[in-house]
Amino acid sequence: MSSVAVLTQERFNEHRSGLLTEQSGGGGAGGEEEALPTYKDAFPPLPEKAASPEGSQETANAWTSKLRPLKSSVITQVFHVPLEERKYKDINQFGEGDQAKVCVDIMHKTGAHLELSMAKDQGLSIMVSGKLDAVMKARKEIVSRLQTQASSTVAIPKEHHRYVIGKNGEKLQELELRTATKIQIPRPDDLSNQIKISGTKEGLEKAKHEILLISAEQDKRAVERVSIDKVYHPFITGASNKLVLEMMAETGARINVPPPSVNKTEIVITGEKEQVALAVAMIKKIHEEKKKNTTTIAVEVKKSQHKYVIGPKGNTLQEILEKTGVSVEIPPSDSTLETVILRGEPDRLGQALTEVYAKANSYSISTVSAPSWLHRFIIGKKGQNLAKITQLMPKVHIEFTEGEDRITLEGPTKDLQMVQVEIEAMVLDLGNRMDYTEISVDPKFHRHLIGKGGANINRIKELHKVTVRIPPDNEKSTLIRIEGDPQGVQDARKELLELASRMENERTKDLLIEQRFHRAIIGQKGEKIKEVRDKFPEVIINFPDPAQKSNIVQLRGPHTEVEKCHKFMEKMAAEMLENGYTLLVPIFKQFHKNIIGKGGANIKKIREETNTKIDLPAENSNSEMIVITGKRPACEAARTRILAIQKELANITELEVSIPSKLHNSLIGSKGRFVRSIMEECGGVHIHFPTEGSGVDKVTIRGPAEEVEKAKQQLLALAEEKQIKSHTAELRAKPEYHKFLIGKGGGNIRKVRDSTGARIIFPTADDEDQELITVVGTEEAVKEATKELEELIRSLDNVVEDTMSVDPKHHRYFVARRGQVLRDIADEYGGVMVSFPRTGSQSEKVTLKGAKDCVEAAKKRMQEIIEDLDAQVTIECVITQRFHRSIMGPKGSRIQQITKDHNVQIKFPDREDPNAPPPPPPAPAPPAEAVIQENGEVPDGEVKVEPPVVDPAAPKKCDVIVISGRKERCEAAVEALKALVPVTTEVEVPFDLHRYIIGQKGSGIRKMMDEFEVNIQVPSPELQCDIISITGLANHLDRAREGLLERVKELQLEQEDRALRSFKLTITVDPKYHPKIIGRKGAVITTIRTEHDVNIQFPEKNDENLDQISIMGYEPNAIAARDAIKALVDELEEMVSEEITLDSRVHARIIGGRGKGIRKIMEEFKVDLKFPQSGSPDPNLVTVTGRPELVDEAIDHLLNLEEEYLGDVAEKEDNQTYLRSSGGGSASSGDEPRGPSKGFVVREAPWTTGTEKAPDMSSSEDFPSFGAPVAAKASPWGPKRF
Repeated sequence: MSSVAVLTQERFNEHRSGLLTEQSGGGGAGGEEEALPTYKDAFPPLPEKAASPEGSQETANAWTSKLRPLKSSVITQVFHVPLEERKYKDINQFGEGDQAKVCVDIMHKTGAHLELSMAKDQGLSIMVSGKLDAVMKARKEIVSRLQTQASSTVAIPKEHHRYVIGKNGEKLQELELRTATKIQIPRPDDLSNQIKISGTKEGLEKAKHEILLISAEQDKRAVERVSIDKVYHPFITGASNKLVLEMMAETGARINVPPPSVNKTEIVITGEKEQVALAVAMIKKIHEEKKKNTTTIAVEVKKSQHKYVIGPKGNTLQEILEKTGVSVEIPPSDSTLETVILRGEPDRLGQALTEVYAKANSYSISTVSAPSWLHRFIIGKKGQNLAKITQLMPKVHIEFTEGEDRITLEGPTKDLQMVQVEIEAMVLDLGNRMDYTEISVDPKFHRHLIGKGGANINRIKELHKVTVRIPPDNEKSTLIRIEGDPQGVQDARKELLELASRMENERTKDLLIEQRFHRAIIGQKGEKIKEVRDKFPEVIINFPDPAQKSNIVQLRGPHTEVEKCHKFMEKMAAEMLENGYTLLVPIFKQFHKNIIGKGGANIKKIREETNTKIDLPAENSNSEMIVITGKRPACEAARTRILAIQKELANITELEVSIPSKLHNSLIGSKGRFVRSIMEECGGVHIHFPTEGSGVDKVTIRGPAEEVEKAKQQLLALAEEKQIKSHTAELRAKPEYHKFLIGKGGGNIRKVRDSTGARIIFPTADDEDQELITVVGTEEAVKEATKELEELIRSLDNVVEDTMSVDPKHHRYFVARRGQVLRDIADEYGGVMVSFPRTGSQSEKVTLKGAKDCVEAAKKRMQEIIEDLDAQVTIECVITQRFHRSIMGPKGSRIQQITKDHNVQIKFPDREDPNAPPPPPPAPAPPAEAVIQENGEVPDGEVKVEPPVVDPAAPKKCDVIVISGRKERCEAAVEALKALVPVTTEVEVPFDLHRYIIGQKGSGIRKMMDEFEVNIQVPSPELQCDIISITGLANHLDRAREGLLERVKELQLEQEDRALRSFKLTITVDPKYHPKIIGRKGAVITTIRTEHDVNIQFPEKNDENLDQISIMGYEPNAIAARDAIKALVDELEEMVSEEITLDSRVHARIIGGRGKGIRKIMEEFKVDLKFPQSGSPDPNLVTVTGRPELVDEAIDHLLNLEEEYLGDVAEKEDNQTYLRSSGGGSASSGDEPRGPSKGFVVREAPWTTGTEKAPDMSSSEDFPSFGAPVAAKASPWGPKRF
């Protein structure tokens, strides 16, 4: 039999104290032997495992039990649905339709995998795979959704329904899953006992059977409730429920006794009828006996001592009951009563009373007076001081209450007295050694006293060995508390008051810096402002919140430092202002990509050479402005270079016109209306006026030469008008009339302008007032133009209705695409409404309604369209289908442009299905007899049926593009389409460069295809071919070819460079110097690598040549790196190592927290220090390595530190000796020397009574360490297999 021995701390302490007593008493060997615990008492065995069905007595031991084989969590089940029970019986739709959708839904819901197959009898076989619960859920779904449902009822007694449901409905859910049915049980308030089952026929039978089995099982069971006075329940349950468990084991019934906390008298017994009857008889017998033989006594016990009588989890009460057979009744915790009642047989009550008083008085409560500020010193860092006490006296509870000058102790009386003596000694000692003071400082200075990251306050704490408590901001307290050594407290107080006084004298100054520069001054992640703060550490710099839009930056600190910081930041702001000059350069949108250049080369070069920031508008933006920021001369130089690029690319000229600056505002107009209208009329030229108030007269016009000249004439004419006599008039017209007033190609408005000489400006889409029309010119010209326009507007307001005849065959053209043609006519001709007759009616009458002139113009336009439709022809253009997508362009943009330019309709064929079967061959001519049978009569002559003739040269249907429109326009469109057909050229590129041209994940080739608007086809690696194909429009191929060849040259240069960089040499260096050459965290070797641009590799641990270091890079660089390493090795070889003896007690102080101290010494003296590891033969030996003179200086410094620290160590040891002597009290016997310990001794151990060998305490096999590997014992039968 195997058992696990458990030795508690209390048991060990009791045993240890027993051994000490016996040793001091010097009792005989016989007395010692009897006092020793037995092996079974010390290590009680675990309960034996119940016998298995086979009768084997194998113990459930973790070391001997066999591992159960792992089973797969995925199972597979097959369900069969007969044809007559299938819900979906359409055989033609197998694998699709509703049945397939249901299966997919079931798989999503349950997570199981379904596979369907059709049996010969047309039944459905479904294989379900997955985890057990998923398979069962899927089965239920299959039955309910793929199988026809039937229903049935089963009647069982109402009281048995809850057993069918089970706890939380688990039994019912399990039953439904197992039988794949839906079971409906009537509600408790429903008197019906009928349970309804729905599902498949097979499932119904299974579910019925299971429910009837549950009911039959419950028929055999019985429930009995016995009312027993609560006071007798402990006698029925017995100590720790032993008696009630014995009764349950003997009778087989379940006995439920309410717990002491529940005020119920009813005991419930459940089980088989005979078992219940036997249990009830036993309970009643105990009750009668105890009622007859027991008596009670009441005693007064202090309320505070009740918990000691009860014990943890009521264990003490159970112990008293087990020892004496007496029940102890304690009043509830919320009651004020102190009376404890003992109930039991008269001769046992005395013993129980003694036990109650012993337990009540075994614990006591005491308090120790201690100022609240000393509490944390008594507790110690991380509770170290208290831990020493609580480890020796674990049963004593020590409680510190915040703000109270006392410590509460609670525990066994003897232990409590010892703890009280120790804590009182600690309080007295701390009171003599420690002091505190409080100073008052304005809360606004608190965070300055703390410093950045606590730097100031931490320095004061370390320097004076004190603790400083500064109240948090939410307390709004002025008191700062300092605690520690009396002298340290006074010094810290003085320094803090000086700091506070200095802060009271500090100055705050505001600095005005434009908010747009704030982010630049702060820098990315605050890097730049950190440099400023490091330069002026005593000055606090506060920037305003960006949302406030304030320019004020606040500086606070000592007067002189604030002034210095103010001047420094003013200079920074002035530089930024100088570098923040901005220029806007209008560049035609189509030339932006040329300004950027290949891979951003052009723009990068301009930025670097002019030292400016250049921002281009986004691709999807309509803006043409390029923004240049920097110093003024640099910005102007950058502008000149950008304009030069544009001038090279197009026929762009720049012209300067002198116009008096006083006229500039009137020429520009409100929100730029006048100048914008000139720019639009003259082909989008750019007109740039100088900055307002500059007094400069020059106006710059930039654009195509002809348009610039035209804009110049208009601008000068307008300026002349303004100088002679400028007059402006405004009139209003509905926005839909504007297009008609302007006319096609601006024809109408040009007539008015030419006849009157006035300038007429219509609102743009961005203007708020869309009805306002402005007339500018001389007074006479404005009056005439206004008069003509008003007449036109009045005629447009004169709404008339007219009709015209349109052949019904043309109606569809006008109303197609949701009436797009009619909408275009309405937009162009003043909002004319055109109504066509209903579809299906053969009427030719079309109604037009609107202004008279507009109606006439619309009629004329519609007549032109009809003439075009009548003259319309259809032409076929044959282009291979694989080019169709390329011809259409992105989103059909190219084909839309051709349609618009040539006013034709273009229809592309449907794509050919590559998977479609080839067309069947022409059927042979049927015989004459077949013709006679089909016609039902004999023809006069012979019947000849000839197969259709197929022209092999005829184009495929999928290659034919149909174009409709006027003949000449269709022919022009055909030429335009053919011009878009891509052509292919081939370029020879060495095969080894292909992967570099493709780039990472195809990025390189994609970039080239986007830049040159072509398709580049690189052959697959298996072909080992040098030919790359370029496909695209003819005008793009040359550029793409040049670009590709240029890229090849770049790659060849890179290859040559890689060959030069691959120069390799090796250097032999003793491996002991390798760590020094590498440096801390690789700092030294990284510097060499970076400085010489080389790759340096050190040998691996298992390499043969451990002294070989490899250097790879350009030959001169590799040689220079080798020389640098040799110089470093020479320097290392000059170094010496000396060993000195430093007391190991001061090592930790010298090393410092996280090695801070030792690093400081090593950096200061340029030496290497090596301290001994734990377990070294000489723990005091320290090795110093470096140059001889530096080693001597470092040794002197270390010896001085040792002398200083040893004084502190000696003082600390004296204090500890004093604490031990004062804390010992009268327990001097505890310090007396004891003989050698015998260890933990037990009687009647297995190794003393039998042949079994005693365990070896020093053996790692008998007592393995946690996590340590254990060597298996050798066995003649080989290693054990668990």
